[in-house]
Amino acid sequence: MALKAFLVEGLVEAGCDEAGRGCLAGPVTAAAVILPPDFVCPELNDSKQLTERARERLRPVIEREAVAWAVAMVSAAEIDHLNILAASILAMHRALDALDVRPEHILVDGNRFRPYGGVPHTTIIKGDATMMSIAAASVLAKTHRDELMRELDSLWPGYGWAGNKGYPTAAHRDAIRRLGTTPHHRRTFQLLERPTLFDDL
Repeated sequence: MALKAFLVEGLVEAGCDEAGRGCLAGPVTAAAVILPPDFVCPELNDSKQLTERARERLRPVIEREAVAWAVAMVSAAEIDHLNILAASILAMHRALDALDVRPEHILVDGNRFRPYGGVPHTTIIKGDATMMSIAAASVLAKTHRDELMRELDSLWPGYGWAGNKGYPTAAHRDAIRRLGTTPHHRRTFQLLERPTLFDDL
């Protein structure tokens, strides 16, 4: 199914999405993207449905052709202080703050958001597989976060972050057991045992 270019015709719409909510380590990262009305990119889709190579190929296309884009992060320490939902929304607000163009309407992947400066918003479940601007934001959020986790892997070797990107793999949990935690681990998450529910919230 082809992605929709806009939800409300004639408005400057910014799509927002995040990456890294279910990780044990690293920040939660969000992107906000405003695309031109004539933007065409048949390969663009929800970042989770794309290969890493496809995401990396799309990133410079989106960054070059977007009317405006921004990426923002909320650290593990902030996540522990706020909770992951509030941190995810804060990351999206920070990304919107960093846009060079003020949107007239915000499209958000999922079903939870907090009002942003009086700008109308619409939450869309599976929006990253429905709206072009949200899909573009999902690609930027994911690729920028993955890049950071590869950098952190070189500074904190042993946890496999270049491969697992901080997600709760068995090998990552085993490394925490053996090596302990780092400043980038989310202390309020269940780091050593997989809970029966909600691990990927």
